[in-house]
Amino acid sequence: MKVFISGNIASVGIKQLEENNISITQWKENRQITAEELIEACQGQDGLISVGPNKINAEFLKACSHLKVIALHSVGYDQVDVAAAKKLNVPIGNTPGVLSVATADTAFLLMLAVSRKAFFSHKKIIKGEWKNYEPSPELGIEVNGKTLGIFGLGKIGLEMAKKCKAAYQMEVIYHNRSRNEEAEREIGAKYVSFEELLAQSDVLSIHTALTPETKGKFTLDVFKQMKPNSIFINTARGGIHNEKDLIKALDERMIWGAGLDVTNPEPMDKDNPLLSMESVAVLPHIGSATEETRAAMAQIIVKNILAGLKGEKLPFEVM
Repeated sequence: MKVFISGNIASVGIKQLEENNISITQWKENRQITAEELIEACQGQDGLISVGPNKINAEFLKACSHLKVIALHSVGYDQVDVAAAKKLNVPIGNTPGVLSVATADTAFLLMLAVSRKAFFSHKKIIKGEWKNYEPSPELGIEVNGKTLGIFGLGKIGLEMAKKCKAAYQMEVIYHNRSRNEEAEREIGAKYVSFEELLAQSDVLSIHTALTPETKGKFTLDVFKQMKPNSIFINTARGGIHNEKDLIKALDERMIWGAGLDVTNPEPMDKDNPLLSMESVAVLPHIGSATEETRAAMAQIIVKNILAGLKGEKLPFEVM
């Protein structure tokens, strides 16, 4: 059996594939593979491990309907035309669960970095602008005892909430399509309407999937409903917030700061005004980028690939 890999995965995954006599072809160039190149590369292959923002759309699936399985190197599958995949009987697997702690760590890191203007202050050192002690420089704000709002309280959101509750005694409120009774029992999370979430959150952290309902959800009108001293955190998908509106909201002090691990588009342009703002911290989508998490992701990918090549149901199939 032959499998094409469109990027790098942890070595443990490569080793396990080879131990199962899978012939591997891997994209090695230091750039994202194009849609046309991906289609061409998948000809003559039995499976695909999709690494990065590849569009697994109807056009790709029609051209590669011979594939027995596609395993995503992600938990999110907003880039996949699930209906087309089902119609063509191409099973799609993802990597749920294993990213939760690492991604929540990133959200927590961004919250603290924004609250203390850490990235902006670090850049001042690099620029040689740290000359002497100033009692009132660009001051940060404290998060202890504040209210954390979670938009999309699933596994990742719950991990973030646990950290904030334990470390800073933050009250947790959330808005979901349905109640999260586990979070309500475990940490006393309180379900509120979307409007209440905006009005009450000191830190608003996004942990929902990118869907037609959440795409572009955070617009200028939404930012206007948030507290002027609030922090907006997004480690989910860049498409959930409107970046131009976010910049305007920060410029006009509708909100205090923002921490992003995801942007729209990705990668972000080096001249993006967000990168020079005092109370903004931006990371290059490193939510799951730990050795432990990437190894766990690779092992799930292998399980999905092996099951799909055998014609069996994927253990972690996108529904």
